[in-house]
Amino acid sequence: MAGDPNQRVRRSRASIGRMSISVDSVAHIRLTVQDIGRSRAFYEKVFGWPVLLEVPADADDETRRRLSFLYGGVIYQMKHGRIGLRPVGTDRFDENRVGLDHLAFSVGSLAELEAAAAHLDACGAEREDIKDIGHSYILEFRDPDNIALELVAPK
Repeated sequence: MAGDPNQRVRRSRASIGRMSISVDSVAHIRLTVQDIGRSRAFYEKVFGWPVLLEVPADADDETRRRLSFLYGGVIYQMKHGRIGLRPVGTDRFDENRVGLDHLAFSVGSLAELEAAAAHLDACGAEREDIKDIGHSYILEFRDPDNIALELVAPK
């Protein structure tokens, strides 16, 4: 018999605090989007990340099978990590539902944050003003699916 599920829960709770998983950073994030073309245009224009992986338009069946985990999307390479887009969503993002609240990316300085604000303006992206939140500065904006994005600069 597999055992009492309540027993497993008790065992798991008893082990909390004795061990933790050590991680270095977030390896990747994948966002579910409504329209892959629209989202790609936004992320490529705003961030300029190079494409790491996508299914080539002329891919044969074997290649399409091997890359099926992309679900017709794309993976970009960031300086530290990866971000992917997956085109299967039909509604808009809402940070007030269970799941993701927002994504925040680091920049090196307030000057870089100010340059990013000017770049967002040039891209036609709506944004908030840069805010001083005590320990850092933040710049908030949203992608085409209303996903809350933030740039953070150290003080």
